[in-house]
Amino acid sequence: MIWITLPERTIDVLARAALSALLILCGPCLAKGEDITLAGRHTVYWAPKGDDAVRQPLLLFSHGYGGCATQSSFLMQALADEGFWVFAPDHDDAGCGRAHADDGDFSLRQFFEPETWNDTNYIDRRDNLVDLLNTLQQDPRFSGRIDFSRIGLLGHSLGGYTALGLAGAWPSWRMPGVKAVLALSPYSQPFNIRHTIADVRVPVMFQGGTRDFGITPAIGKGAGSYEQANPPKYFVEFRGAGHFAWTDLNRRYAASIAAYSVAFFERYLKGSSRNGNLVRLRDDVSRLSYESELGASAAAGPARDAAQGLAYPFR
Repeated sequence: MIWITLPERTIDVLARAALSALLILCGPCLAKGEDITLAGRHTVYWAPKGDDAVRQPLLLFSHGYGGCATQSSFLMQALADEGFWVFAPDHDDAGCGRAHADDGDFSLRQFFEPETWNDTNYIDRRDNLVDLLNTLQQDPRFSGRIDFSRIGLLGHSLGGYTALGLAGAWPSWRMPGVKAVLALSPYSQPFNIRHTIADVRVPVMFQGGTRDFGITPAIGKGAGSYEQANPPKYFVEFRGAGHFAWTDLNRRYAASIAAYSVAFFERYLKGSSRNGNLVRLRDDVSRLSYESELGASAAAGPARDAAQGLAYPFR
């Protein structure tokens, strides 16, 4: 576990900078996807391409702190294009399109004290996704078109915390029926400290970046989230990627993020045998680790390939 201590003023500056970036990012995203109110909450959804008569798997997305439903529209659209229903609600802390930093509620201080967290932290996010799922199951516009036996969760940053919690990292949050979870630069430190990542009993993929200094080290180093997780498990670390690499703010890694994400859900929600992208070490990846029915690997990036004489399948 890596601990970072910063002065409060620095934390405030980081908080406001992060929010400003997300406001700039998400303003133009609002036109993407379909806006709808579900369970009394603004939600955006992306419908899958294909035969409307065929029920398709369901993905529920949880946005980052101060982000919004449309913050990662590139990935939502990529998943929908491959035959997934994707629904993303705005949580109470959603900030895209409105500057709520000035009300005094927006602060990153809490994230520097993971030892104080428990299953009451952001329990409203759990409730948002549980209520959304229950509503979809009863809504005739969607209930006959979604395969509720194939549910996946994904989230970015605090949304990754939310998704992992619902997958069992907070046992009291566990959402029945979840078959796979994709954690994108997730705030997982509270789970690491309590060793509850092991309570996630479905396939999990973590994604991080070498410049995602405050988050990714807690995933990939020491007794981090990847090491504590049960197989099948995957960890993809993108070379040079910072915390916003999974949002529309930075499209540099979009193709690779989408490739790994789609391949992960294709395998564990659709049972697809087309797994080339799932275990392929792409050029912008510094580390690909996995332990699953596909084998086990802790592969370094291309700069080390020739030196170590390593060979990777599907490359």
